Amino acid sequence: MTTALTEAPVTDQKLVRGLGLLDSTMLVAGSMIGSGIFIVSADISRQVGSSGWLLVVWIITGLLTLTAALSYGELAAMMPKAGGQYVYLREAFSPLWGFLYGWTLFLVIQTGTIAAVAVGFAKFLGVIWPKISIDNYIIAPIPISSGYAISLSTAQLVGVLLIVLLTFMNTRGLKLGKIVQNVFTITKTGSLIALILLGILVGWNADAVHINFGDLWHVGGKLQDVGQGLTAATAFGLFVGICVAQTNSLFAADAWNNITFTAGEVKDPRRNIPLSLAFGTFLVIALYLLANVAYLVTLPIEVIKTVPADRVASATADVVFPGRGAVIMAVAIMISTFGCNNGLILAGARAYFAMARDGLFFRRVSELNKFRVPAWGLVIQGIWAALLVLPRTINKDGSFGSLYNDLLTYVISAALIFYILTIIGIFLLRRKQPDVERPYRAFGYPIVPALYVIGATVILVVLFVYQTATTWPGLIIVLTGVPVYFFWKFFGEKSTTA
Repeated sequence: MTTALTEAPVTDQKLVRGLGLLDSTMLVAGSMIGSGIFIVSADISRQVGSSGWLLVVWIITGLLTLTAALSYGELAAMMPKAGGQYVYLREAFSPLWGFLYGWTLFLVIQTGTIAAVAVGFAKFLGVIWPKISIDNYIIAPIPISSGYAISLSTAQLVGVLLIVLLTFMNTRGLKLGKIVQNVFTITKTGSLIALILLGILVGWNADAVHINFGDLWHVGGKLQDVGQGLTAATAFGLFVGICVAQTNSLFAADAWNNITFTAGEVKDPRRNIPLSLAFGTFLVIALYLLANVAYLVTLPIEVIKTVPADRVASATADVVFPGRGAVIMAVAIMISTFGCNNGLILAGARAYFAMARDGLFFRRVSELNKFRVPAWGLVIQGIWAALLVLPRTINKDGSFGSLYNDLLTYVISAALIFYILTIIGIFLLRRKQPDVERPYRAFGYPIVPALYVIGATVILVVLFVYQTATTWPGLIIVLTGVPVYFFWKFFGEKSTTA
């Protein structure tokens, strides 16, 4: 990373438009597919209680994600600039709202996800190489307060090294970054398709099919408290459970908007960004639904609820390849998380680049290096993401958790607020800027975007009421950006970098 910083910046050149439609679609799909789809269905099953409602949760997620992506297409075609969602919020509302999104993106959303995905890679490497473990310490946890500690385990070290490697590779230019993205996205998409086909064709379990699909809507067995003592055993508890479960499924399907951050590097962006959003999200959502079908035809719902470490995909693979499923899925998930993190690292720096050009982030982040990429943005993002790997939370039983997991839980609701605001921005910009060229218009406007706002708002209200401890802190994280915004507004310096 240090080499990139010592190179003379190229302030008189523009970003390279080197991403075609295939590259953009791979960035959308590759950023979405991480480790979530292989794990979160276990938690969702406990929250909603039955196979039918498990599928309903994923269908709702699919509809929300596709609706949002198709709506964002209008904004992307209208404002094909580096920074994407940051720019949309800035133009629709005010620079403050754009900054609050970018600040939260840098502080937690993007960097916390990068940290989580990097350690996820390390944990699955540990399935193959047991010395790589979150509990195999190089530096044992050092308490820094009653609830927090800092440690360096072999898994944390691998996570940090992965962040450093991918950050360095992306400072070498867009071409290398997109090659890595395309190769790993194609590979992991193929792996997910193979899991689906093998699960359905080879792992078909008549007993599981009878249990899961013979009584599709029966709620029973192991159920999880979804807030204030409610479980899916009651009708209202089921409704709350479906809403709360979206924190898992929406997070697993998140990051589709990352392509908008790279708009300044997409060829024919007015055409290719809307198309890549549509193609990429549709591909991933279809695969996610089919993956859950594969789980349900191989494993009874109660097995899915109680599978060790929530590794549903590994349990499914073990049905197909007895005794070898865990290792096979470990390799597949390592490929998936490697490609996912490459996309997150590549895209995130472009948002900070746009903020810095507006004088709302470190000035050097607005500079391009000799490879015409925002190297300083990449490096600062990499440093912060690597630091987020190190802190640990101290649980009541004395065990250790990961700080970034808590932070990500806190900001899921905040991220949903920004999605809602961005789609409301479509309505506002139609009135504020009616004459601006719109090569693509939001699908089903105004009904479809309005349905997203209503649906997402219902989920958001339920989260704030029934998951109070993990949602209100997210607003506090967002609000920390208010004084920072005014600091940069008065002391920041706009850049002329293109």
